[in-house]
Amino acid sequence: MNGMQQQMVRANGVRFNVWVGGKGPPVVLLHGYPENALMWRKIVPQLLPNYTAVCPDLRGYGDSDKPQGGYDKRTMALDIKLIMEELGFKRFAVVGHDRGARVGHRLALDHPNAVERLCVLDIVPTHTMFRSTNKELARSYWHWFFFQVPDLPEALMGAQPDVFLHFAFRLLGCPPGAIEDPVMQEYLRAFKLPGTQRAMLEDYRAAATIDYQLDEQDLGRRITCPLLALWGERGRMHPLFDVLATWREKAQRVEGRSLPSGHFIPEEAPEALLAELLPFLQRKF
Repeated sequence: MNGMQQQMVRANGVRFNVWVGGKGPPVVLLHGYPENALMWRKIVPQLLPNYTAVCPDLRGYGDSDKPQGGYDKRTMALDIKLIMEELGFKRFAVVGHDRGARVGHRLALDHPNAVERLCVLDIVPTHTMFRSTNKELARSYWHWFFFQVPDLPEALMGAQPDVFLHFAFRLLGCPPGAIEDPVMQEYLRAFKLPGTQRAMLEDYRAAATIDYQLDEQDLGRRITCPLLALWGERGRMHPLFDVLATWREKAQRVEGRSLPSGHFIPEEAPEALLAELLPFLQRKF
């Protein structure tokens, strides 16, 4: 990514591929499924003049290590906190998309002194998703439930990884041209690395088990830092939920709106995202 330096950072017993660049207050950007840190390539150039941007590949994704376990969001949140500490940052803003936003949610709950503000992109809380499951949600997010099946998803992904990855983007409504071909090829290279597909599935399996259990235990807790929720009005979330209402159940200070986008907001509508994100990062709370 232009203006960024790539390095390996060891934290929580795992080696993470991390892109770092810019100057100023730190902002960590957490990608979602089925991508890696390159999903922020259209966003970070506008951050670098005033912020230090940190874009890690999450545990199991991209060129980060792919351990057997640790895909619960409590562990993945600790990964990010320790990465930032290794880089010299004890307090920082968090921007997360999809799975990365779920890591950000747990990070803000477990480490409130570390997270200055949180932006979540195109998700509602994990507990809310499972609690609200009906036939409409099951049809829209069937992959959440298919991924719980042991072994079969791995076999299908491994048999035709190219077909599966392109289908994953189409499933979530990514329009043609939003992802340049060289970037898609990079996503595919990382998707084919040994352990990546299993790690992605374990991420989803943790959501339905330990993540849900931890969220259940924390129903009485609310995020204390400012939270910005943005979602795509052409995505699957928009017709199913009052997104702001779901986050007002989980955080004390919530703002946000829908954007003219599908699920992959940083890929599809970077200008619209930056128009909301930059003022949120600059605002004094």
